[in-house]
Amino acid sequence: MAADPGARGSADTRLRRGARPATAEPHAAADRAPLLLSGADVVLPTGTVPGGRVAVDGTRIAATAPGHAQVIDLTGHWIVPGFVDLHNHGGGGASFAGGTAEDVLRGVETHRRHGTTTVVASAVTGDLDFLARHAGMLAELAQQGEIAGIHFEGPFISPCRKGAHDEQLLRDPDPAEVRKLIDAAHGHARMMTLATELPGGLDSVRLLAEHGVIAAVGHTDATYEQTLRAIDAGATVATHLFNAMPPIGHRAPGPITALLEDERVTVELINDGTHLHPAALRLAFHHAGAARVAFITDAMDAAGFGDGRYLLGPLEVEVTDGVARLVEGDSIAGSTLTLDRAFKRAVTVDGLPVEDVVAAISANPARLLGLADRVGSLEPGKGRGPGGAGRRVRRGRRDAPRRVGGRARAAGQRLD
Repeated sequence: MAADPGARGSADTRLRRGARPATAEPHAAADRAPLLLSGADVVLPTGTVPGGRVAVDGTRIAATAPGHAQVIDLTGHWIVPGFVDLHNHGGGGASFAGGTAEDVLRGVETHRRHGTTTVVASAVTGDLDFLARHAGMLAELAQQGEIAGIHFEGPFISPCRKGAHDEQLLRDPDPAEVRKLIDAAHGHARMMTLATELPGGLDSVRLLAEHGVIAAVGHTDATYEQTLRAIDAGATVATHLFNAMPPIGHRAPGPITALLEDERVTVELINDGTHLHPAALRLAFHHAGAARVAFITDAMDAAGFGDGRYLLGPLEVEVTDGVARLVEGDSIAGSTLTLDRAFKRAVTVDGLPVEDVVAAISANPARLLGLADRVGSLEPGKGRGPGGAGRRVRRGRRDAPRRVGGRARAAGQRLD
């Protein structure tokens, strides 16, 4: 549906799916001169190096910089790996869940400008045949290296915890239908969110594990014991922990407790200040540890674009002051988050060490996706993973992101 041509900030005049934002900043692909980034605090897998240096040759991190490399002084800033987003429905006015290939590319570019260099495109609940057809289009983009794969969030989720999913389109997780979506993705299915307590749930988890697809527990009404059985069957991720699942109770600890205490599980967290209280985020870090947390955006079309009315799948969403909610029912409907904001909030509001945030926003999701040899850390040879961009160094305010590199482009940010 096209946008109303009225004022961009008008929240009551537009219903948009894939409306065009302003022209995106172009890649500086033509400039491939070697770079030497100097003076920043560099976050490496082994720790932070104050006043360190990072050499970039083309789109990859280099072990050394040649004598003719252009030196860029980043004193007073951080250099961290490009961000890796496991769970993202769109941005820049464009939808990954229902848009065209052009829409998906526009959304990916929006998140690239905010430091996310590897993006998994997340679908939402829909008609199964539509999801299969859409997965075919997304698979082509994954094959081209524009996205890192496909995440199916729905339709195999609980109507009791449906959140911003159309209840009429929900279904129990039939392994044959799960296999249909896996096949439609042509090897690019990366993750599927399931309510594993539903009939067929555990068999579907086993099927996903057999095909190398991450089985994620989410939008679930499972008990503690049911969640443990799902983990034993092969589930390894908690979809946006705390959200769309029963809370912790002292007699009914529920899925949150099971997911936090099992070392086989990585927990997704949406650190936008709306989905989670800071204390809940710190609780997750304390119990899971930094190695088992993955920051995600769960972003929808409005990320990097503005308030207004949008569609998330077939459902209308109103975004006001950056918070997305369903028009009918008032449930939170994804986020308008970008990972640079999540990074800064984690350090300045939540008080987490920068090294832990880098693990949660880059290294851990890269590992889950099987891309740790290509992205997720600042090491020689890394840099050209899926869902990235041409090299760019952008100067701006002292508190603005500093990004460099290709598909593992580094991002630095002053945090005080």
